[in-house]
Amino acid sequence: MIEEIKCKNQLLAIIIPDKFNEPGIHFFTPNDLSQQLAYMHHPAGKKIDPHVHNPVAREVQYTQEVLFIKRGKIRVDFYDNNQVYLSSRVLQGGDVILLATGGHGFEMLEETEMIEVKQGPYAGDTDKTRFAGIETSKVSIIKN
Repeated sequence: MIEEIKCKNQLLAIIIPDKFNEPGIHFFTPNDLSQQLAYMHHPAGKKIDPHVHNPVAREVQYTQEVLFIKRGKIRVDFYDNNQVYLSSRVLQGGDVILLATGGHGFEMLEETEMIEVKQGPYAGDTDKTRFAGIETSKVSIIKN
């Protein structure tokens, strides 16, 4: 049910569909990613001890982002690090995607609301390299 998008054993993305529902805590990301993603399903009355996070020095090389699709439908196009198109997936309301490496582009297939979480601060134009994407007529949508 959880889909990992890979290119030559390199993790590009993790998709968690809205229908995912398992009790407990499930981490989907390996420990070496600078962005960690987990699903938590706890019963009523479960307590998590109050806590603060300690300062820990971390070095972040690449921006990784998580998109929470609140409403609508989008097509996500995946590219390798050389900007070569690989494939596409369609996400809809309730789905979550972690974009770890490689390139990606989006087309809104319906009016869409989403929330993005990524490392900051945003560095403007130096934060990303834009390139020409796949033509819509050449898109290959993989259904998961």
